[in-house]
Amino acid sequence: MDIKHLRTFLVASKTLNFTKTAEQMQYAQSSVTAQIKKLEAELNLNLFERLGKRLVLTQSGESLRQYATKIVHLEEEARKSLKADRNGGTLIIGAQESQCTYRLPGLLRDFKLKYPSIQLIFKAAHSDEMATKSLMTGEIDLAFIMDAQKMNPYVHSTPLIQEKLLLICSPTHSLAAQSTVIPEELGTETILYTESGCPYRNTFEDILNNHQVTPKTTLEFVSLEAIKQCVISNLGVAVLPEMVVKEELKKTELVELKFKVELPTLTTQMALHKDKWVSPQLADFMDMTKEYFI
Repeated sequence: MDIKHLRTFLVASKTLNFTKTAEQMQYAQSSVTAQIKKLEAELNLNLFERLGKRLVLTQSGESLRQYATKIVHLEEEARKSLKADRNGGTLIIGAQESQCTYRLPGLLRDFKLKYPSIQLIFKAAHSDEMATKSLMTGEIDLAFIMDAQKMNPYVHSTPLIQEKLLLICSPTHSLAAQSTVIPEELGTETILYTESGCPYRNTFEDILNNHQVTPKTTLEFVSLEAIKQCVISNLGVAVLPEMVVKEELKKTELVELKFKVELPTLTTQMALHKDKWVSPQLADFMDMTKEYFI
């Protein structure tokens, strides 16, 4: 059933007059008559009947009127909703805690000022594998990944900025006075790790394994802030991105250890599924992200 025909039928069911219906709909009367006849032919039912000079709804016409009211209302509701989506909607972003805390707040503030109706949802991605899986399943629209660049035929990624990793400890730690620290010296230390799968944890573990070093004690934390506070309290040493400890280094609450093994840099990347439909809002978010990270 053509929605236009249903609209005409609804007006006619109220006016019970094709001439008045034509005036309200700004159609020729012949057009109203043709639309009603086409609807009746499609349904194989009489919707109106003439009793003398009066036009009245048949029982079938009354039944259709109830359904047509709902159909037209839903069509209008759908149009309004889709129109609102052009200016609003939801963006679901996957990112690690370090990105959410130290890289993205300014970008998110500017984006929300530009698009106040858009709902931004952040999903924690403790590992790049987790973020990639969420992209593949469509659970998130876009992810911020921090890792060495890897080829994935299903994921399109844009490199944004290089992230330097630092080996850190408390200024009162015994290693702080040394000019350099070799991996073997960490065998007697307590290592404070982020969650399993975190790229900078993986990097540090690979270095220790390559030098056949097994730390005396390891502690695992969900929170970067918890790791920093424990290192400040001289509980152990950790490897974290420079952006995470920048302020504490300035205040000398933490110190960088001169590690004899060069810690590789990681790349913060903006990633999305190669087949992802990019809405105008998502496209603008991506453009703003590129400008923000320059």
